[in-house]
Amino acid sequence: MAYRHGVYTNEVPTSIIPPVETAAGLPVIVGTAPIHLASSDEAMQNVNKPQLIYSYNEAVSLFGFLRDWKKYTLCEFIYSQFALFGVAPCVLINVLDPAQHKQKITDREYDITGSEINLGTDIIISTGFEAADIIETSDEESEESDPERTAYTENEDYSLGYDSDGNAIFTVIEGGALANKAKVFLSYTKLDPSQVDAYDIIGGVDARTEEYTGFELVNRVFPKFRLVPGLLGAPGWSEKPEVAAVMRAKADSINGVFTCEAVVDIPSDSDGADRYSEAPEWKNRNNYMAERQIVCWPQVKLGDDVFHMSTQLIGLMNKTDGNNEDIPYESPSNKSLQMNACINALGREVDLGLDQANYLNGEGIVTALNWIGGWKAWGNRTGVYPSNTDAKDAFIPIRRMFDWIRNEFILTFWQKVDKPITPRLIKTIVNSYNIRLNGLAAREFILGGRVEFQRTENAVTDLLNGILRFHIYITPPPPAEQIWGIFEFDPAYFEVLFDAVK
Repeated sequence: MAYRHGVYTNEVPTSIIPPVETAAGLPVIVGTAPIHLASSDEAMQNVNKPQLIYSYNEAVSLFGFLRDWKKYTLCEFIYSQFALFGVAPCVLINVLDPAQHKQKITDREYDITGSEINLGTDIIISTGFEAADIIETSDEESEESDPERTAYTENEDYSLGYDSDGNAIFTVIEGGALANKAKVFLSYTKLDPSQVDAYDIIGGVDARTEEYTGFELVNRVFPKFRLVPGLLGAPGWSEKPEVAAVMRAKADSINGVFTCEAVVDIPSDSDGADRYSEAPEWKNRNNYMAERQIVCWPQVKLGDDVFHMSTQLIGLMNKTDGNNEDIPYESPSNKSLQMNACINALGREVDLGLDQANYLNGEGIVTALNWIGGWKAWGNRTGVYPSNTDAKDAFIPIRRMFDWIRNEFILTFWQKVDKPITPRLIKTIVNSYNIRLNGLAAREFILGGRVEFQRTENAVTDLLNGILRFHIYITPPPPAEQIWGIFEFDPAYFEVLFDAVK
């Protein structure tokens, strides 16, 4: 060391670390989208690529939009999340692949009765469209005949475009070769969402290319966007047990360290539970019974639009979190949904009374109730209830708070991984997070919390292997699920009668 003479300074790491806050309920939604209608130039390649979305316009630009939500399930979520609940951001994953899920139409005959032909939705007009005139010819020496084809030219004889409803419109150009024709033969490609199945939603990893698809892409969200998934959804698909099982597994372990909740639906058709009394049995039989599953039944309706309840419940949870500094300590129950009717998948209205709705709640199912103040979400319990009554597992807001605080702890102290195990390191972690928990308690997001480094949980053999264990105690407030008023007739107040004549 060089000889020194004078006054010098140095720095040490701050002993208190500010927390890294997470987006409590970041939705990651897997489904299908009409990407042929998207305005983005890269949209047709937007297949199995997580996209972080902050606005309705951004979603439509990247994924397109059609109100046919049975075919295009992401559109249901886009409309609910941005138009009805006005919350952001979310991560959307489209699995509908134009290169795979398609149908080729060849030489379909159309009558030209005016200047326009409406070809309907799902038509991909950007690739492989052909218009032709076909005239059958015969060979006198052979029974076989070869058609005579006359191809027409786009933007000279006809034009193509989409109307506001997503219909492909074929327009005959005045003065072109088609102007006086009575019919035309068209060849084109259609998107075919019916070819998408549950295994496209579940996804996997290609052993050859190592590319992720479907729900396997949940593990790519944090590395790509530095945001931790908070809620998993798949409207129209989560009612399939094989999809719900994968969602449950992903919610339990994201990137091997993070956790979140999966919001799933019980099908309300004749093969599922078209009556409320059938929903608990279906839930149990199909194993929708995990602590990180929020189970919904039936569907909700607003005007002519029908939503899976999971779709609106995710928006409602995000809105509730947003009103609470992005901290998920409050239940979505007894808060307004964007709906004017509750229906099953057969289209029949479902009018639940309080006793019927409470019956579903008692079976770990969230539903909708039109009681005091209009239509509201009704239910505080996760899917694990009533088989498990542990408050941290059975109450939605407590389960979400535990996962949120766990994720925050990981993000906050990741910077300390591989640091030397010293008293300063122990004190930094304990003191920093005690301050954080005290702040949450002061604002009543938790009733209390503390961090301890306990001798009994840190054996010397573990310390020799570089393993530290901190015990975090937290008590998020449970929802006031029952409020009782105890009324009693008190004869003592008859004294006022005698006081009046004194």
